[in-house]
Amino acid sequence: MDEARLELRDGSAVVVRAIRPGDREAIRDAFSRLGPETRYRRFLSAVERLSDSDLRYLTEVDHSDHEALVAYDAESRDGAGVARYVRDPDNPRLAEAAVVVSDDWQGRGLGTALCRMLAERAREEGIEAFAATLLAENRQAIHLIESLGPSRVVGTDGATIKVEVAIPHEGIGEGMRELLRTTARGLVHLRTRR
Repeated sequence: MDEARLELRDGSAVVVRAIRPGDREAIRDAFSRLGPETRYRRFLSAVERLSDSDLRYLTEVDHSDHEALVAYDAESRDGAGVARYVRDPDNPRLAEAAVVVSDDWQGRGLGTALCRMLAERAREEGIEAFAATLLAENRQAIHLIESLGPSRVVGTDGATIKVEVAIPHEGIGEGMRELLRTTARGLVHLRTRR
């Protein structure tokens, strides 16, 4: 994917491109700027720092079965967000997806823009649905998921609930858009399998 400049709804601009191994330090820096709640909702646990192994996993992707798109502030080049999917090895039409938007970029439409681009990449690779894992204690998110339409609960383990959301043939669809808006606000966690 070539670099794409996007203007967000508040007039701010980001540059989005496929992640590269050389992005490790930018990812480490962006992670350090995430608030504790954003980190918790992204990783479903209290993660204080990313290890070298974490950074390799997050930046060394094959751009087919594991895709990651990174957004940078167009002016400062500071990291603003990342969207990724990892194809399910048992079901190649399904991928777990993750989106994280830096606290200071939330509420501007970046999460939705990243997810639209991620859905486009997923369609190109034959992926038809994203899986999402959310905290079971998050009643507001659970009620939202239940109202989305083309999503379904596919499992629970007590602490988390896993849902699947169909990727529409074009765009991201209203159901996925609402899920992603909620994700960007930190109410739902889209999680990658490691």
